[in-house]
Amino acid sequence: MISGQVALHYEDYVLSIQYFNQVLSLKPYLYRPWQYRAVAKFYLDDFMGAEADASEAIKLNPYIDDLFDLRAIARIRQEKYQDAISDYTRAIALEPQVRNYWFNRVICRLNDKQYEQAQAETDTIIRRWSDFANAYSLKAELFLHQKDTLEAALWLGKSLEVDPYNGDTWTTKAYINLSRHEWREADSCLNKAIHLKPNTVKNYVNRALARLNYNNLRGAMEDYDTALDLDPNNFLAHYNRGLLRMQLGDDNRAITDFDYVIKMEPKNMMAVFNRGVLHEKTGNLNAAIRDFSAVIDEFPNFWTGLSYRAACYRKLGMTAKAELDEFKILKAQLNKRQGAQNRWSKSKQKEMRKRSEIDPEKYDQIVVEDDAEVEHEYQSEYRGRVQNRQIDLSLMPMFELSFQPYQNGVNTLQLFDAAVERFNANYLKDRRLYVTCNSPQVSKEQSEKLFSLIEELSTRIAETTTPQDAAPLLLQRSVAYASVQNIEEALNDLNDCLEIDSLSELGHWQRFICQVRMNNFKVSQGADVRLAATHAADDVRQALAVNPRNAFLLYNHANYLAEQKEYGQAIDNYTKALEVEPGMAEAYYNRGLVRLFDNHYTEGVADLSKAGELGLYHAYSIIKKYTKEMKVKNEK
Repeated sequence: MISGQVALHYEDYVLSIQYFNQVLSLKPYLYRPWQYRAVAKFYLDDFMGAEADASEAIKLNPYIDDLFDLRAIARIRQEKYQDAISDYTRAIALEPQVRNYWFNRVICRLNDKQYEQAQAETDTIIRRWSDFANAYSLKAELFLHQKDTLEAALWLGKSLEVDPYNGDTWTTKAYINLSRHEWREADSCLNKAIHLKPNTVKNYVNRALARLNYNNLRGAMEDYDTALDLDPNNFLAHYNRGLLRMQLGDDNRAITDFDYVIKMEPKNMMAVFNRGVLHEKTGNLNAAIRDFSAVIDEFPNFWTGLSYRAACYRKLGMTAKAELDEFKILKAQLNKRQGAQNRWSKSKQKEMRKRSEIDPEKYDQIVVEDDAEVEHEYQSEYRGRVQNRQIDLSLMPMFELSFQPYQNGVNTLQLFDAAVERFNANYLKDRRLYVTCNSPQVSKEQSEKLFSLIEELSTRIAETTTPQDAAPLLLQRSVAYASVQNIEEALNDLNDCLEIDSLSELGHWQRFICQVRMNNFKVSQGADVRLAATHAADDVRQALAVNPRNAFLLYNHANYLAEQKEYGQAIDNYTKALEVEPGMAEAYYNRGLVRLFDNHYTEGVADLSKAGELGLYHAYSIIKKYTKEMKVKNEK
């Protein structure tokens, strides 16, 4: 159970499920392994499996409110809002003081369009928790759905009085401004929302819409570009950026955008028609005719399409086909059923259509979502910590011993450490230890091999006759235990190993790593680990006393100091590590982040640039983000 929980904490979900499977095969009447396995399945996006396991846990113990919260969140991900409402009702009956259950139930009612009941329950939340800003903004959103923008604006004002730093509230206020065509006010609100929640794609798309409507075309283009950096598959950003590029005469790149839209939605005739117009403008008349024909086959009375196709036919000298299309248009005009179609004009540039509208005459209008909705974050410990965490500002992990080779996502060179190589030469024949960083999660097959290795090493340890013979086997088994997240047994083996050889550089190194990992797990359980943290720091210092020029140990010590917010000492240790190993991308990356944390932006960006040059390419996205922030600060 503990090994499964540790694996869960370190997001090794497949391995954690294996541990909980073992527990359930022996004691299926315990509710905890069902609960933990449900959590692992939830984080693997197996929401149906998570719901089933949570239901088993509830059958075994229907008096734990957390279980209903877990099943509700799994049901929400499947859009089973009514079932989730039932779960939150039962959770509230067990623990009525938990505000999140009330809040999530209202969001479910909002999504299920139960507006009246949601309003009543929001009033209850506001009476009980008057300082909860999200409740006021949620009430405002309910009024928005009920088309009462005056009340919505009133409640948003109250929300911002309580908490002016709530990104969702500013987004909702922006939606009101957009609905009233108050474009500059919407831009201002979205500026604040983006500052507070910089990774919400819809905010950039909507700010681009506002900017288009007061002719800030450069700003709109930047917003579409940023939206597509964050979400390369965003339909609205591609479609509208294509229209904007079309308006600005950037025809070839506009074609690229519409190609992408059509790849996502092959039957999107308005995108096909726009691409046809662009092909005509760039001289690719045959491609233009193919696109126009596809649209006319779908909408035979689309006279604008016939007009464009006829023009292409004439340019190619296909007069008969051109006259056939022109005759159809003339016949329609003579019958007075349809007048001549409007061409692209300045007034049409600012017209908009809903995404679900299928009207070929609106081919040149900016597309907006059918309903403006705020992306709610359900208040729950299970809402998706992994998916929502800001990994871009996390330090690269420490270097450790492993049976798996090193890889940082780009480079696959093998790291060299003299002590590790000596150990391999002296004690290992058919396998080897590696120095690794950011080791990948083990697969089911790999974990089975590691469990077999643990059994083999246990047999050999039992057969040893002297402690000196057992020490290298204990070190190997500790690495195998750590790889399958059995940190307790790994620490036991390392304690025994260091009792035999107190100067073992590798023993102190690995015990430091295992102790830090166990400390992080215990902190998540609410334990006080200050004494254990001191012991961990002693281990890395003792390992450095044995080998003060070990770049990996200097880097690990720097990571430890950075986590203690001792930034100056951390930077010194990263610098020492880079003096020994100038090509260590991870040290540049982490030193860059620590310098940013310590407000040394120029040096931090330089370090991140070097890390990107050495293969850690996601460093560039952080540089981009901080460069933008510094630009905004300088402008102010």
